[in-house]
Amino acid sequence: GKPFLQYQIELLKKHGIKDIVLCVGYLSEQIESYFGSGKNFGVNIQYSYEKDQLLGTGGALKRAAKLLQDDFFVMWGDSYLLLDYQDVWNTYKNIKHDALCQTLMVVYKNNNQGDKSNALVQDNKVILYDKWSNRSDLVYIDNGLSILNKKILELIPDNQIFALENIFKELAFEQKIYAYKTEQKFYEIGSFSGLENFKNFARENNL
Repeated sequence: GKPFLQYQIELLKKHGIKDIVLCVGYLSEQIESYFGSGKNFGVNIQYSYEKDQLLGTGGALKRAAKLLQDDFFVMWGDSYLLLDYQDVWNTYKNIKHDALCQTLMVVYKNNNQGDKSNALVQDNKVILYDKWSNRSDLVYIDNGLSILNKKILELIPDNQIFALENIFKELAFEQKIYAYKTEQKFYEIGSFSGLENFKNFARENNL
């Protein structure tokens, strides 16, 4: 009786994040009808629409550019991550002066357990990001939360289908992604087993 997005919004609010941009496409009217401006949930929600064509994760961010602040969190729509978001933000602000680190990615060392690992981390930097590689040294996984600087959106073409992973691959190759390591695996609803795990978690914690 409660949409997954509401759990995410309540989690963000709990950690002091109240300005939210939702990138919406198919059935966006249902989402907007339920959440509106966010006032009833104690947050401020703006919407970026993909009406005629879904643009992918990168294309969606590019479309939303005018609504985003100079530095912003990116969270996948099917992930729920228990984390000290303020510490993540403070870490990003501390490393931002390093021109070689324009991005922060939260990573978890899962060793291909459950979800497929996609990141190679060395000296607190993601030096390789690849969702499709079978390399044995990819033992970390993108945990569903990153911080980007708005300038990175200049690398994404306008009104074209584009995956954010392409940007992550390029930035990793250039060693411009700081790896924020966490011991907390994310919950996800992108699979039936993941959905069941999250339902159990929400029930046990009276969310």
